[in-house]
Amino acid sequence: MPPPESSPPRPPPPALDRAAVARQFARAAARFDAAAQPLHEVREELLSRLGFFALDPGVVLDLGAGTGLATRALRRRFPRALVLGLDLSPAMLGQAARRARWPRRFARLAGDGCALPLRAGSCDLVFANLSLPWCVILDLALAEVRRVLAPRGLFLFNSLGPATLREMRACWADADEWPHVNDFVDVHDLGSALARAGFTEPVLDVEQYSRSFDTFASLCAALRALGARNAHAMRRRAPTGRGRLAAAQAAYERLRGAGGLPATFEVVSGAAFAGEPRTGH
Repeated sequence: MPPPESSPPRPPPPALDRAAVARQFARAAARFDAAAQPLHEVREELLSRLGFFALDPGVVLDLGAGTGLATRALRRRFPRALVLGLDLSPAMLGQAARRARWPRRFARLAGDGCALPLRAGSCDLVFANLSLPWCVILDLALAEVRRVLAPRGLFLFNSLGPATLREMRACWADADEWPHVNDFVDVHDLGSALARAGFTEPVLDVEQYSRSFDTFASLCAALRALGARNAHAMRRRAPTGRGRLAAAQAAYERLRGAGGLPATFEVVSGAAFAGEPRTGH
């Protein structure tokens, strides 16, 4: 007797609540550019890495384009390319449209990184600035990037590592057992996920940034303005009680230094090429 056919592996459970992610970025859209000024350095550093590659792409995808700051930079760098700015939030793309007319060979697309509305092999470059942490299932998002890239197409990206907001994560652990900070993938697991998706020659590195805030409330307000609120799939849905909030604040105050309350952000940056398409048998 032939052995029974094995069932396909089940996809991992979502790490994030997709509806919450969409809702948070929609709320943040109007003030996002002002709030995101501290992230300018991270975006510009990733754009500078384009200089390491000999590129003449026909189609460029800015995955998680937000209000289009990186998309415009990509358009300036590759004037002959069709540059696509894709974001989960139509409100974010609406802000981009209101700020200035998009030049020709620009396109704005509302779409999910886990189900890209593009043909297989249609892109030569996918650029993703801090958008991977907001993809509900990382493996699915990477598989979609690989699908839309032409063979030997380049994926240039950055993401957030697990040290991001480690202070806040630890202080909330003093208050209750619920997750209050999203889970972020470390550099080794991200490299493994790229290999599973069919990417080759991955190169990754890690850098940590530290910011200081006057109060716990100002830190939370800054995260809300960025749309970076807790969207963990296993988060507590009921409002946070005053006692738990006070416990988290008190724990954070014990970390206060000369500059204020510290907040760590760990940025994992990388590049990888799309391997040859996989064929089934």
